[in-house]
Amino acid sequence: MDPLGARSQFVEVQNLPTWDQPQGVQDEVDGENLLMEEDDQLTNQLNSFESPFPFRQDINSKIVLFNGDVALLNCTAIVNTSNETLTDKNPVSDSIHRNSGPELRDELLKLKGCRTGEAKMTEGFNLAARFIIHTVGPKYKAKYRTAAESSLYSCYRNVMQLAKEHAMASVGFCVVSTVKRAYPLEDATHIALRTIRRFLENHGENIEMVVFAVSGVEEPVYRKLMPLYYPRSKKEERIGLPLLPANIGNSEGEPVVPERQIRIAEKPGNLEDDSGDDSLESDLGLVGSHAFARMEGDVDKQRKLILQGQMSEAAQQKQHQRNYNRWLCRARAEDLSDIAALKALYQTGVDLCGRTVMVVVGRNIPVTLIDMEKVNEKMFILPFVMCSDSPFYYSSILFCTKFYIHFVRFSTKCCLTKVNLMVKFRFKKNLRAFYFIHPTFRSKVSTWFFTTFSVSGLKEKVHHIENLQQLFTCILPEQIDIPPFVLEYDTRVSIQLYSPTT
Repeated sequence: MDPLGARSQFVEVQNLPTWDQPQGVQDEVDGENLLMEEDDQLTNQLNSFESPFPFRQDINSKIVLFNGDVALLNCTAIVNTSNETLTDKNPVSDSIHRNSGPELRDELLKLKGCRTGEAKMTEGFNLAARFIIHTVGPKYKAKYRTAAESSLYSCYRNVMQLAKEHAMASVGFCVVSTVKRAYPLEDATHIALRTIRRFLENHGENIEMVVFAVSGVEEPVYRKLMPLYYPRSKKEERIGLPLLPANIGNSEGEPVVPERQIRIAEKPGNLEDDSGDDSLESDLGLVGSHAFARMEGDVDKQRKLILQGQMSEAAQQKQHQRNYNRWLCRARAEDLSDIAALKALYQTGVDLCGRTVMVVVGRNIPVTLIDMEKVNEKMFILPFVMCSDSPFYYSSILFCTKFYIHFVRFSTKCCLTKVNLMVKFRFKKNLRAFYFIHPTFRSKVSTWFFTTFSVSGLKEKVHHIENLQQLFTCILPEQIDIPPFVLEYDTRVSIQLYSPTT
């Protein structure tokens, strides 16, 4: 209470519950993965892997998730997300400027801007926080995703570095670079949580508290992903393991691009014969553990062969096995109820050879409202991985009427390429046929291109079917649940093709 008896608008971070304390919210990861826990085989597989983000009580006690305005936090420093000229108009910046007073704007003019990924510091002026750390997040474009990830990592890393250099006890983070800069919230959250976790592990001995200040829209995403990076028990650590993304960064949390890594091998040790009685075994112990001493091949040459697709069969099988195991764990853990509700992917009867038939209906996917890359993972990759784990043969049908050819152009590449990469070698033969119904010229060209240059092993299995009568020569009508709009379209096309000319 202030001297006039009015309650202060600022929030004391010491009074906020930390992540390791019960917060009355059911853990979403436990709820969503209950079935996975009941799978003894999957549990045994997970127990054999060590989590890259193990349960750490000391780190969890430093983390706070706060639904509110970052400008109201009473901590050593708060974070402001802005643009390169530090004049951005967004809810976070507006609140900070409104509560700090006009002096902040004058101070920002002296900084002469800030580059993307960098962080600069000013006083807090009228805020409860002593300092404000300003950072500039990247503008997100899908084709420059790697650069955006690296820049966003730099934002969080540089903020934490400033906090360490100035011996700050607590830092309040807003969500950097999402709404105005079009960065996907979930992807940005992964980077934020991972970077802070790694910094606290490696350099955070003097930092007492990190607060994530989020809005009502952002809070569910943070609550969903925080158990992956800050598990509150061994059980939560094990459950979150298959849900981690493929790229979890290096030891500092920085996104890793394997093709750009520089490998520096240690120098061979010097063999010094100080004593004639030393055994050969003791001499060999001085040689070193680098590739040359172990009589291994040239690591860079091997990497080049991998990039050129010239891996040995044994190396390819090993790589595919690792990818397959990761995707199989994810397929068993993923909640596919939202895809089932769309009625866009389902299993129907059998073809004339007795093979199970899977049907994909692209029209039922709201492609303008959702992330197509994630949809293709849940629509194609995960279900096909599950099917490939079965010893039975199967066929697949993709309805390709002109109503949703924009979906086909994307899914053709994603489906055929990723399924070919993820599925085990010995199960690839299980996919015996892939039927495209009512294809257009563009879809035929697209399919030919990718089956010729990307996934040539599937080229002979892809069939373009012009009408349902041709399909019925392979699969009986009573064995297929065909959507009504497909029947209507097929009837209209057939009338146009076979009507007598006048």
